[in-house]
Amino acid sequence: MAVSYKPQLNYTDFKDLTEQIHFHSSEGKIWFGEQRMLLMNLTSLAAFRREIVNSMGIERAKGFFLRLGYLSGLKDAELARKLRPHCSELDIFLAGPQLHSLKGMVKVVPLEIDLDQEAGDFYGRLEWIDSWEVEICKTELGQMKEPACWVLLGYACAYTSSFMGREIIFREVSCRGCGDETCIIEGKPAEEWPDAEEFSRYFKADPMIEELYDLQEQLNSLRSTLQRQQGQYYGIGQSASYNKVCKMIDKAAQGKVSVLLLGETGVGKEVIAKSVHLRSERSDDPFIAVNCAAIPPDLIEAELFGVEKGAYTGANQSREGRFERADGGTIFLDEVIELTPRAQATLLRVLQESELERVGDNRTRKVNVRVIAATNESLEQAVEDGRFRADLFYRLNVFPVHIPPLRDRQEDLPLLASHFLEKFHAQYDKRTLGLSDKALELCMQYRWPGNIRELENVIERGVILTDNNETISQDALFVTPPHVNPDSVEHIDNDGNMRAGEPGDSGRSWSDQVIKQGISLDQVEETLMKQAMEQANQNVSKAARLLGLTRPALAYRLKKSGILAED
Repeated sequence: MAVSYKPQLNYTDFKDLTEQIHFHSSEGKIWFGEQRMLLMNLTSLAAFRREIVNSMGIERAKGFFLRLGYLSGLKDAELARKLRPHCSELDIFLAGPQLHSLKGMVKVVPLEIDLDQEAGDFYGRLEWIDSWEVEICKTELGQMKEPACWVLLGYACAYTSSFMGREIIFREVSCRGCGDETCIIEGKPAEEWPDAEEFSRYFKADPMIEELYDLQEQLNSLRSTLQRQQGQYYGIGQSASYNKVCKMIDKAAQGKVSVLLLGETGVGKEVIAKSVHLRSERSDDPFIAVNCAAIPPDLIEAELFGVEKGAYTGANQSREGRFERADGGTIFLDEVIELTPRAQATLLRVLQESELERVGDNRTRKVNVRVIAATNESLEQAVEDGRFRADLFYRLNVFPVHIPPLRDRQEDLPLLASHFLEKFHAQYDKRTLGLSDKALELCMQYRWPGNIRELENVIERGVILTDNNETISQDALFVTPPHVNPDSVEHIDNDGNMRAGEPGDSGRSWSDQVIKQGISLDQVEETLMKQAMEQANQNVSKAARLLGLTRPALAYRLKKSGILAED
C-alpha cells in the first residue's frame, strides 16, 4: 500500500530509539541496541577525514566514506525493523532519519516521502540541517567543489535499500559544503538515475584494494598449503596458553613417543591429535580416530584388534580391527579411560611388543602404530580407584599435554567464531553480517562449559535463525542470555538524563523481577546452585559455604536437580 509523509505526524517522538542507549560507564562501553557505539569529538573526525583525503585523493576518499556510512545504514535498518514490527511502513522508515538526528550526525527534515514496499516504489526528498560533514568542511577542510556529506549519503542509500528490498540511490542535489544555501537529498530507485551505474561503483571496494586482497588471499593460500605439507596444522588460536600447547606438540610430533591429551570435553583434542599425525613422518599413512566410549564394552576388543570368523556368535567372517587399519600411521583413542580390563591388557601388549592377536585367533600380527590417547578424566585417580591399569597408564603418560578450556583462552574466541561463521555460511548457503557487538560481548563473558564444541553449536544456531544480510543477535545465539547486573547499566530517561538500571525498572527489586518474569522457585534454586558451584570450581563443600548450607544438604539438592550425578 502506498503511503506518503504528512507534516502532522509526530516525527519527533522516538522514545523507542532513545531507550536503546545504555551506558556501561564502569566497563567503558556504550550500547545502542546490540551495537557498540563511541562518543568521539568532531575535531578528531575532521583530522581523520583530512588525512584520508590527502592519502587517497578525493574520489577514493569519497568512496571510502560512502561505504562507511553504508554499513551503518544496514545496521540501523535491521534495528528499525526489530523495534517497530507492528508499525506502519512510514513509521518504520522514519526511524532512519530519527536515528541520524539522535546520533548527532544531522537534523533531518522530511519534505516529501512516497513509498510502497509491496510495489517497490519509492521517492524521498529530505533536508539536512547542521550536517557534521558540512561543519568540518567549514572548520577544517574548506569549501568543497562537490557535495560533501559522503557518510550521511551512504547511510541513506543503505538504509532505504535495505528497507525497500531493492537498490535505492540518494543524491545530494544541493549542499552547504560546496556553497549552496541548504543541504537537500533526493532518493529514488537506481534505474531512475541516468548515472546510477557510475555512482554505484563508489560502494564497491577500490580495484587497487581488491587486487591487494587477492594477492593476500593467494599468499595465505600458499602458506596454508606449505603448512599442510609440513604437517604444521594446529587448528585455530593465538593465545599464549594455546601457543604453548602447539609448541609442545611440535616437539613431540617428530618422535615416536605416545602422547596423552588431557582436557575437558569439547576442547579440541582430536584436532590436536591430527596435528601430531600431520607433523610426524607418518602423515602420508592412515589416521584412525576411535571414541572408546561409543563402542559397547563387549565389542571393544573386536573393534580395536580385529576378530576371526567364528570367534563368537555373529562373527561370520574375519575382519581387521582399527589398529591394523592404522598400520604405519596413527590411532587416536578418545576417552581411553572407558576401555575394559581385557582391552587395556591387549593395548599394553601392543604398546610394548608392537603386536596383537585378533579375537578368536591363535597367531600374532605385527603392527607399527603410534598411539595418541585422550581423556577428560584423571587417569591417576582412575588408577587409584582400580579402574585403570597402572602399567598402561605409565606407558601412555610418556608425553602428557593439557589442552586449556575455552574460558582460559578467550582471546581466541573471535577467531573461532569467525571460523565457524564461514563454515556454516557455506553449509547453509547464507551470508549474515556476523555477530552483533552485544552478542560478541556476551560470548566473551560466557564461561563455555562445553568449550569449542558448544561454541560451534551456538554459532550454527545463530546462522540458522538469522536471515541473509542480518546481524546475529544475542537472542539468536542464547536461549537464555548470560545474566548482566542491571545496576551496572545506565540509560537515558525521558528527560534526557542518565539513570542507573534498565529503562522502566527504577526501584524494582530483584525479587520483583523474578516474579514478573514468571521464574519458578526451582529455577531460582538451580541457578543459585550452579553459580555457587562455578565460583567454587565445582567444590561442593566450598559452594555449600557460599550458600550457607551444610555439605550434605547441598549435595542432596545438587543430585536431586541433576547438577551433580550420583556417585
